[in-house]
Amino acid sequence: MSILSLQQISKRYGRIQALQAVSFDVPKGSVFGILGPNGSGKTTLLGIVTDVLKADSGSFTFFDQAPGAHARRQVGTLLETPNFYHYLSAVDNLAITASVKGHGADDMERVLKIVGLWERRDSKFKTYSLGMKQRLAIGAALLGDPTVLLLDEPTNGLDPVGIAEVRNLIRDLAKSGKTIIMASHLLDEVEKVCTHVAILRKGNLLLSGAVNEVIQREDVYEFGAADVDALRKVLAQHPDFVGFAGNVSDSVQAIFRNEISPAVINQFCAEKGVWLSHLQSRRKSLETAFLELTHNERN
Repeated sequence: MSILSLQQISKRYGRIQALQAVSFDVPKGSVFGILGPNGSGKTTLLGIVTDVLKADSGSFTFFDQAPGAHARRQVGTLLETPNFYHYLSAVDNLAITASVKGHGADDMERVLKIVGLWERRDSKFKTYSLGMKQRLAIGAALLGDPTVLLLDEPTNGLDPVGIAEVRNLIRDLAKSGKTIIMASHLLDEVEKVCTHVAILRKGNLLLSGAVNEVIQREDVYEFGAADVDALRKVLAQHPDFVGFAGNVSDSVQAIFRNEISPAVINQFCAEKGVWLSHLQSRRKSLETAFLELTHNERN
């Protein structure tokens, strides 16, 4: 079952094409990241599926049904910076939110315990750290126990402690069975908390699917030998050789289709008259993989 299914969603602001025929499905129980740099269309997309904005063309469904009041009550949203009254307590702020939503007034204790703020329920909002403020905002989105959470840049602007707090909260919510859809430009956050991802670039969908399938990260091996040119020629003959990476004058960086054994590759080179002086493996960073993907995928 798809919690959210988008079919050819397009949106234009004057001469700017914010979204161009975007289609993907969000599986039930996933932590789905909508990833892209600023201006890629992430916030516009969330605005459309929450009925804040209207698409120029295309359609979407929630829970395999056309969007409506019933579906909206099953979706909790956090689409902007937390907007609470600084001189009121967490409980009082949530009471106001529940009143505005028209539900969740009897849900505050449960929500505050989930986000780890029950012990600080009577503290004024202004005394909270940035991470605590963001957790309270997620708590407000949880009022009424929605099935789905939509979060726009949930860790944006937080310090490392706040990022870790929100990250752990998202993981716990996912374990409890909620489907979470979060927009982010932070590659590292998507890899650490998301199971699935859709990558946007200038309003276009590049790829979508499971994180480990969409953003592939090969192991990069660095080799050293007395004759670097001869080493390059020998490595290129290996049956699992994919290509060379980087541009280092005194060593060779290469990518292989499968994980290679140091002993086996050393023997392979030695049999062809090249003796390795060193061999080191390191994984391509997520940032490098993402930049290569977005660079190779042209509009």
